Amino acid sequence: MRVLLHHDRPEVFADLVTSRFDDIEVELCRSYDALAGMLASFAPEVMFCIKFENRPYPRAPVIDSRSLKWVGVGGVGVDHLVPWDPSRLTVTNGAGVPSEVMGMYVIGGIIALTMGLPRFIRQQMQHVWKWHYVGQVAGRTVTVVGLGHTGRAVARLATGIGLRVVGTRARPRPTEHVDRVYGASELHKALSEGDYVVVATPLIEGTRDLIDHAAIEAMKPGAYVIDVSRGGVVGPEALLAGLRSGKLGGAMLDVFETEPMPPDSPFWDLENVIITPHSSGVFEGWERSAVQVFCDNLVRWRAGEPLANVVDPARGY
Repeated sequence: MRVLLHHDRPEVFADLVTSRFDDIEVELCRSYDALAGMLASFAPEVMFCIKFENRPYPRAPVIDSRSLKWVGVGGVGVDHLVPWDPSRLTVTNGAGVPSEVMGMYVIGGIIALTMGLPRFIRQQMQHVWKWHYVGQVAGRTVTVVGLGHTGRAVARLATGIGLRVVGTRARPRPTEHVDRVYGASELHKALSEGDYVVVATPLIEGTRDLIDHAAIEAMKPGAYVIDVSRGGVVGPEALLAGLRSGKLGGAMLDVFETEPMPPDSPFWDLENVIITPHSSGVFEGWERSAVQVFCDNLVRWRAGEPLANVVDPARGY
């Protein structure tokens, strides 16, 4: 069996594969430009990949490869590969790997925004000593848009700081730590309950611009938005209008339609916004954790057993 590892620093995790499977051929590909040639010359049956360049992923060579049967994506999002033919190619992702850290990120954002930390930090930079009230988190409600691995981690952690949790799922069913689960068609009802709105849904055709002007209008006055989904789920113009008008109390944003975010983006200068560069799930050693999930799946693959985290291209997750 031939396995291709595609990342700019594959040596960070290659040993996990070679030490666990000493009877397979492993090759490393360190760039986007080299991928097509490597797929053609090495002809792997399996590939593990992590996006690493700030430009579109070279999807065509992957989809057109005659040798590839399974692609293991290290991250959670697979919108860079959609669509594919599931009868010919299996795609899995790293769902669950970053969920705990992303949940902590969200809770940190809720606390920081409620306590007014962005304002205090600005005052510190300006050497200004000025007293302000801080907010109270306990007793408020968080609406989690997308109760997948990350959304459920947020729900569990949120209950620990006294928050009530409601959320949305494509297929509503009782969910631990969630007081009420709404269907996708009831999004605006769910949004109307949240003092905080956490967007954690994948980017698929049905979720593009999901948080639009109407969705923001449905939110409580002064609600805070924390976005850990994918760029494109939250409409930037609608969000900007909500923040500038005072409809929204503030936001913590980790994903954007254009990444890196342009220096002239108006979001940079909003005083009620915290910006992070798509880093909410990037913890030290996350690549090795993702490869461990891939290796567990590789055991299943070789045994002819069903794989974990198989992505349905029609649903996008």
